Amino acid sequence: MATKKIKLAVLASGGGTNLQSIIDQCSQGCLDATIELVISNNPGAGALERAERAGISTVCIDHRTFGKREDFDRAVVAKLQKSGAELIVLAGFMRIITEPFLEAFPQRIINIHPALLPAFPGLHVQQKAIDYGAKFSGCTVHFVDGGVDTGPIIAQAVVPVLADDSEDTLAARILVQEHKIYPQVIQWFAEGRIHLDQRQVKIKGCSRVETAQVNPPLQ
Repeated sequence: MATKKIKLAVLASGGGTNLQSIIDQCSQGCLDATIELVISNNPGAGALERAERAGISTVCIDHRTFGKREDFDRAVVAKLQKSGAELIVLAGFMRIITEPFLEAFPQRIINIHPALLPAFPGLHVQQKAIDYGAKFSGCTVHFVDGGVDTGPIIAQAVVPVLADDSEDTLAARILVQEHKIYPQVIQWFAEGRIHLDQRQVKIKGCSRVETAQVNPPLQ
């Protein structure tokens, strides 16, 4: 029996590569989901162009025209509710979510962050990992709460930080994994496999991971 397709809305502020990976997975029939709407706060966002090329409805709501964050979020929520979206996917959306938004979609807003949370929240995290001397970095998909990258963790992917890495090379290696785990989390949501118990997120039917990674390798 096929899983019922859930309706997504994607919010993005930049180029939209994670949006593109979701568009591609939907078009290939790999996701039980449809993207109903793409919203950006940036009129020049490449994500809007990607959505338009795919025939997806778009809206630009410029945050600079609002005096308060909450007023901006209420305007976004109105568009999201009209679209019928069941899951809100933040894909490089450079805004802190406020209470009116969280209340409208409880436990239905997810985000992807290019670090292994709770380490390195916020911006420029690849360079922060390099500067700190971290041996591993990666990406995290998490539920959104009222903090900055503080919501319950759903899934993570790990990549090594190499001795000659720059911010760009590390970011590129992480991005490959982002494009894998974000669609997977959306599919889990569509299948009803994600269970949240306070901060603990359990994925029904997932096998255990017991393989350790070491960097630099032990010799």
